[in-house]
Amino acid sequence: MSDKSSSVLHDARRIVVKVGSSLVTNEGRGLDEQAIGEWSRQLAALARDGREVIMVSSGAIAEGMKRLGWTTRPHEIHELQAAAAVGQMGLAQMYETKLREHGMGSAQVLLTHADLADRERYLNARSTLLALLRLNVVPVINENDTVVNDEIKFGDNDTLGALVANLVEADALVILTDQKGLYSADPRKDPGATFIHEARAGDPALEAMAGGVGSSLGRGGMITKILAAKRAAGSGASTVIAWGRETDCLLRLARGEAIGTLLVAPTQKSQARKRWMADHLQLRGSVTVDEGAAAKVRAEGKSLLPIGMTAVEGEFSRGDVIAVRDPSGGEIARGLANYASAEARLLCRRPSAEIERLLGYVAEPEMIHRTNLVVTR
Repeated sequence: MSDKSSSVLHDARRIVVKVGSSLVTNEGRGLDEQAIGEWSRQLAALARDGREVIMVSSGAIAEGMKRLGWTTRPHEIHELQAAAAVGQMGLAQMYETKLREHGMGSAQVLLTHADLADRERYLNARSTLLALLRLNVVPVINENDTVVNDEIKFGDNDTLGALVANLVEADALVILTDQKGLYSADPRKDPGATFIHEARAGDPALEAMAGGVGSSLGRGGMITKILAAKRAAGSGASTVIAWGRETDCLLRLARGEAIGTLLVAPTQKSQARKRWMADHLQLRGSVTVDEGAAAKVRAEGKSLLPIGMTAVEGEFSRGDVIAVRDPSGGEIARGLANYASAEARLLCRRPSAEIERLLGYVAEPEMIHRTNLVVTR
């Protein structure tokens, strides 16, 4: 086993954990109180150890089906939405109860694809999740099944887990499933299937190995986990696929124990983000800053505050990638704008304390936060 196996989770400070319907609902028999309690205990222990943890949990539709007395998953979208609405009540309450038993607060967060496709809503979701982590609260995320339709559904919470990992720049994604990990073939059909301890996320050979059929309760399968790992790797997060009922799985992974299948991100998180920013060829606009702000951004990697801005060029929206230019007009950095161009013009040379008075609201105290900024020169 490589050194990478033991270090990925051991060194991870921000971790997204995803659990599937069959685990959460004990194969459809209703919410598994003991299992959710065990995961909550481990999440709380990780938080006390200084980690930031986010739970992406399936189970609302399966729990709703059980409460409604349905034995087979419906096909009509409105019936699925109704089941989700019924089941989400119990799912959120169960996590709240179990996390509270271990001294942790929880928050229910429901997301749709549109939330992460729209630039402004993407930043709003990110800011909310990071605020919850700062408050030592565990966000429990699920797809907002009560309002989505087939055109905008994530399709499975493996994809949602990866998108959340991208959203918050997690160090690692842990997908807990009802199998030990990834095999070279379906072990339920092929007795000669071999277990894969470690591979590179995004390796095309992995997709050929994974089966595409999920359980009757969920919509995923091992193929969705392979694709989720590939997506998470885009922002530098490695993925572990492991059996969700493994004793102290999360804690042992955090101690560096090799459990399940590790899919290593080929690019480190900082490098992945820098490459993503630098690859934006069509910038929506730019802000020019004074010498003091330029020095702080360029030499110290500091956030860009409105008081350091002297001019705004172009028309851009909150969430667009814009350039930061020094007084001579040279680009020194790129980043995600927290305010639209019209608002930015009002904020030039103004202290952050005046943002609310000038705009009527405060999104962030910075024009570009340092975590959303990459120095280019």
